[in-house]
Amino acid sequence: MTGPLTITTRPVLPAWAAATAVLLLSLLAGLTIGSNPLSPAEVWSLLLHPDGSFDSEIFWQGRVPRTLLLLVVGAALAVAGAMMQSLTRNPLADPGIFGINQGAALAVVLAVVVTGRTDLMTYLWFAFAGAAAAAVAVTVLGGAGRPSDIGGPVRLALAGVAVSAALGSLVQTLVLADADAFNEFRFWAAGSAEGRGFPVLWTVLGFLVIGMAMAFGSARSMNALALGDDTGRALGVRLGRTRITVMVAVALCCGAATAAVGPIAFLGLAVPHLARALTGPDLRRMLPVAVVLGGALLLLADVIGRVVAGGEGEVQVGIVTALLGGPVFVLVARSRRVTDR
Repeated sequence: MTGPLTITTRPVLPAWAAATAVLLLSLLAGLTIGSNPLSPAEVWSLLLHPDGSFDSEIFWQGRVPRTLLLLVVGAALAVAGAMMQSLTRNPLADPGIFGINQGAALAVVLAVVVTGRTDLMTYLWFAFAGAAAAAVAVTVLGGAGRPSDIGGPVRLALAGVAVSAALGSLVQTLVLADADAFNEFRFWAAGSAEGRGFPVLWTVLGFLVIGMAMAFGSARSMNALALGDDTGRALGVRLGRTRITVMVAVALCCGAATAAVGPIAFLGLAVPHLARALTGPDLRRMLPVAVVLGGALLLLADVIGRVVAGGEGEVQVGIVTALLGGPVFVLVARSRRVTDR
């Protein structure tokens, strides 16, 4: 891409101050609150001096990997949501628009029905493969008839809705026909980080980092495309390559995140709007803030689920984000930006 590109932005220092404050609060809450509460002093001591005690094992084998996993998953979902909203020029876009969640869900159900496997790592790989396959299907359908230039935002969105509806029907058919698949699927579909340790974190971390890196690398080109396809071409953006790169980035972020903790609703929708309100529309400034806010808010949602349960189990993080994200969805849908389209 050639030529200067300037987009009106807001000062980033207040945005970073707000995002950092939310992140620190979430980290403190995530590491101290749980069925075995720890004081900040105990957390600091266990961080510096793991001693093999019961508290140390709970901290290092449970709370630390869970906290790190939620931070990276939340960051990836926020980045994916921002890129989907930019790619489709639809402020309501989320992983459901591209069929990512339904692709992962269908793969998990098939894992139970076909292989009979119900362990977490099997779900992980099947869900990731299903999410990636759904993203590829949407990309192919969205670019049908235009081999040299993948379809525009409307075509991609329509292809995503069609693929999501078709996969959703298959999921419902399979879970209604197989009791074991239904029982396993209803727990996975709630979205939870409970029991996710370092093995799950290490398995998905590479995919999440690569996906976010590809999104960051496409930010400048997506800024140009936000001004329209013709303006983007005039600024030297290769539309097809840019859109395919973004689709791959979304597939990696959403596929790995969904595989790790199950479907998480509304986070990818809400966080980009919060970050955009703090930094302005420039993706180069908005995405880093979205990374921080996405991880922090998902971790806070998980903590809320622990607190609400009051030590008697926990409310799954996917349920908490759905309850908190519903009002955000209504506010966004009623905003002038959407109703005027």
